[in-house]
Amino acid sequence: MTLSIRGLPAVFKRFSSSSSSSTTTIVTKAIPSKSHLHAPILDSAFPSGYALAGLHCGVKKKPELLDLGIILSTSSRPTSAAACFTRNAFKAAPVVVSQDVLERTGGRARAIVVNSGCANAVTGKQGMEDAWAMVRTTDALLPSSSPSSNETLVMSTGVIGQNLPITKILEGIRSQGSSCTPTLGSNFQAWERAARAFMTTDTFPKLRARTFTINGKEFHLAGMDKGAGMIHPDMGPPTSSGQLHATLLGCILTDAAVSPRSLQSALTYAVDRSFNSISVDGDMSTNDTIIVLANGAAVAAVEPEIDEATDPEAYEVFKQELTAFAADLAQLVVRDGEGATKFVTVTVEGAPTYKDAHAVASRISTSALVKTALFGEDANWGRILAATGSIPLSQPINPSRVNVSFIPADGTAALPLLVNGEPEKVDEARASEIIGQEDLEIKVELGIGSESAKYWTCDFSYEYVRINGDYRT
Repeated sequence: MTLSIRGLPAVFKRFSSSSSSSTTTIVTKAIPSKSHLHAPILDSAFPSGYALAGLHCGVKKKPELLDLGIILSTSSRPTSAAACFTRNAFKAAPVVVSQDVLERTGGRARAIVVNSGCANAVTGKQGMEDAWAMVRTTDALLPSSSPSSNETLVMSTGVIGQNLPITKILEGIRSQGSSCTPTLGSNFQAWERAARAFMTTDTFPKLRARTFTINGKEFHLAGMDKGAGMIHPDMGPPTSSGQLHATLLGCILTDAAVSPRSLQSALTYAVDRSFNSISVDGDMSTNDTIIVLANGAAVAAVEPEIDEATDPEAYEVFKQELTAFAADLAQLVVRDGEGATKFVTVTVEGAPTYKDAHAVASRISTSALVKTALFGEDANWGRILAATGSIPLSQPINPSRVNVSFIPADGTAALPLLVNGEPEKVDEARASEIIGQEDLEIKVELGIGSESAKYWTCDFSYEYVRINGDYRT
């Protein structure tokens, strides 16, 4: 495949000769199809007690593109809510409003509303008013909702610095309370339409469901997320603080009954080992939000909520199920990375602490030199080592203990590149074969501890530059 310089962003045009009118071409490869990552899900796999809708309200120009998603808990039990948000200094209005809702309600919410096409970020007073209007209007769809209650969490995604077409959005929300046009449902089609309403540059709706058991009782998890670019999250609970972080939206719904405090604790743990362990481009935004609702619809009203203090064994099972499910959703974002041709697992072992292992894995995953080498299928492991050594750890690295290897996804033998600080005589043909696969693993053993961490990342391609060079047009 070749790309013509004509019609490409200026970053590509510098490769053409200024003294010639001829067209220069860049040889590249086709982006692999992502269609196999989305398939129908049985209606019975979804958690009970939820109604969802996805519709076009006019945020996006093309009427066939859905841009408004609504999720309602219809359970008769109280619904617990937890969330992890961006720590960006420029928190978008929906982030601030959702944090406020959770604080006011003590971790109870019964609805989520999300729009795509406009991030409602860095929009000042008007942006805050618009986000609250989305909350109040969605609240009105809930049974037994009072005008003063705030039971809706709000998310927005799209271009930063533009005001929402709020009249269109509110009309779209109100349509779901009309006797003529509501599309709220609980089958696969309703879940899929809600997932499509999240999408911006995503190439497929990211939707998953699973069943699990606690003490012999069956529960369900289902979730959706969006993200393909501007991805390197490190989200935290509503009251946390820290460095700037990146872009991602998602929600996970369960029919288990979990107390608000334990739901937040489980989500914080899960996010650190899933959404906070992915990177497409290492870039940061203003709207990161992951929300979990637990409505208890699968158990009787007299059943107590799962709580870390009162039933630690049940809580531990739920926490691990949530973590594994969140990791599945998070990996879909990387697989759909803008222009990505490879899905890469970065494993760091033998670190003094989990934080150390996570930091090294993050640095390797965000290295532009590593990611471009992956795209070019160049087994340049020196770039991996350079990234590894650039992170200050709680205990200094001893280079003579470090191992680096490529792990093929097909189950064949690993390829050692560096063993105890000594370079191996690498079979370049075998290295190219491994790195040429769509899935592969980079494994780094530090040899100075027992902790480990994983990160999931992708390569940098010409297509990534094209998408982001033309994003607003």
